[in-house]
Amino acid sequence: MKRYASLAAGLLLLVVGSTARAEDAKPFITNKDVDLTMILPPPPANDSAETKAELGEVLTMQVTRTPEMEARAIADAEENVWRFADVMGPNFNKDKLPKFSAFFDRVVETEGAVVDPAKDVWKRPRPHQLSDLVKPVVKLSSSGSWPSGHATVGTMMGIILSDMVPGRRAEIMARAAEFGHNRIVGGIHYPSDVEMGKISGSVIAAVLLNRDDFKAEYDVARAELRSDLGM
Repeated sequence: MKRYASLAAGLLLLVVGSTARAEDAKPFITNKDVDLTMILPPPPANDSAETKAELGEVLTMQVTRTPEMEARAIADAEENVWRFADVMGPNFNKDKLPKFSAFFDRVVETEGAVVDPAKDVWKRPRPHQLSDLVKPVVKLSSSGSWPSGHATVGTMMGIILSDMVPGRRAEIMARAAEFGHNRIVGGIHYPSDVEMGKISGSVIAAVLLNRDDFKAEYDVARAELRSDLGM
């Protein structure tokens, strides 16, 4: 996936300059603010050598994943910030952080509002839709595979959360990477879908962090989190 990595730097320059505007309703932004179809390349063709190679990677994972890996992938099918609890500590829970929780609910909604329209344009079939040999262990989905929404939102959450708690950035971003990788472990995404999700999440997070409406809620959520963690 090295050919995609060089996209990230240029894409950030393209979108970070977006003009911030206040919005009261969820999500913070939609595909009208960040149009991924104008940013990401199209997916490889279904019959391309790349897609065939990626199917091979998914099938290899299928026969090498352990029960523990499968359980982790199944748990990570849930899209919320509380999946980072294993690196954030025992005080990191929804009941103690209501404002933080509401803020990240908006972050998750933003992912869907930006990514889903792009998925619908590209309509890349999931691995199990191209090969009967693929047996996902997570809930099946018929939505487009490109880019991975889970990898997108995991990257978004990781960037924003690590910005709030920079001292744990390495652990948080490693967890975000695992969150995306678990879509391959689960058999529901190709590796390139996840790579595109990482780029998408980085772009969306960069846009959000430059918006005044986002910053206002971010500051409240950050203060609540750091107080709860004793920082």
